[in-house]
Amino acid sequence: MNHSAPAGDTTPQESTAHPDAASARVVAVVVTYNRETLLEECLDGLAAQERRPDAVVVIDNASTDGSGRVADEHPLAADVVHLRRNVGGAGGFAAGIARAIMRHDADWVWVMDDDTIPRPGALAALLDSLEASPVRLSVLSSRAVWIDGRDHPMNTQRTRRDASAQEKRDAARAGGRPIRTASYVSALLNAQDVRRLGLPYADYFIWSDDFEHTGRLLRRGRGLHVPASIVEHRTAQFGNAQSHPGSRFYYDVRNRLWALLRTSSFTPLERILHGGATALGWLRLLVRHRGDLLGVGLRGLFAALRRGPRPSATVLQADGDAAADVRAIERAAGR
Repeated sequence: MNHSAPAGDTTPQESTAHPDAASARVVAVVVTYNRETLLEECLDGLAAQERRPDAVVVIDNASTDGSGRVADEHPLAADVVHLRRNVGGAGGFAAGIARAIMRHDADWVWVMDDDTIPRPGALAALLDSLEASPVRLSVLSSRAVWIDGRDHPMNTQRTRRDASAQEKRDAARAGGRPIRTASYVSALLNAQDVRRLGLPYADYFIWSDDFEHTGRLLRRGRGLHVPASIVEHRTAQFGNAQSHPGSRFYYDVRNRLWALLRTSSFTPLERILHGGATALGWLRLLVRHRGDLLGVGLRGLFAALRRGPRPSATVLQADGDAAADVRAIERAAGR
């Protein structure tokens, strides 16, 4: 198990200040898989932004429907990458964030799933908060609502519980609250910090990749939840991702254990607190589903104990350009 600090892991004060919000180059990254209708709505939402992103990268995760065609033909003229195989949301975001930085010179990377529909002022609100912040920020997150306007339980941001009174005042001045992790359903990532600390692990496939990656960026960095920035997360049902996990429970168990046991993204105390809360949640799931998930969860447990995640470039090796971009970022970060 690797509990060492990531190479290049310095405090935010030791890093160059982030670019001015007004002149910052923002590149949106959308990962899609077999959701052609939702993808079109997502791209329409990006095109309708009051402050449009400077470029858009779409990662098509080897979709078998018309998602790739929708991305190619949309008037937004996105940079579309058609992967040869489905590497999940985690692999797609690793490839997309790397491409945004390496090929589009992003200062900030705005990440979202294909079922995320940003309201017209979503990006402008994030940049307004960035401009108003008296301190350097590493991650900003939007408020995610369901189709009926209720806050989506799948995308609740974790408040930084150890934030000082001054940190809370700084966050309030910028129109938000300090956070410790963020969901990839609309998160604005500081590209300088990604270069310094690396990309999400592609091997997570689905679930907890954003938890671990934003946890890494925010262990010493500052994060801000911006309620004025609103996106709709148009999931089929209103609920938590773990409400009916089925076979995906394997990834929930494996990836959460990977994040807590095999990375330095969280402090020892945070590992205990997150681990305890996670274990209780799993226990409630097993009771609710009458043990149907036990075998799936045990497979995830054994997988997490057997090995850690593979290097992301290895996961993406079937796509040479994507693997090269990822490898360049990870090497620069010493990972």
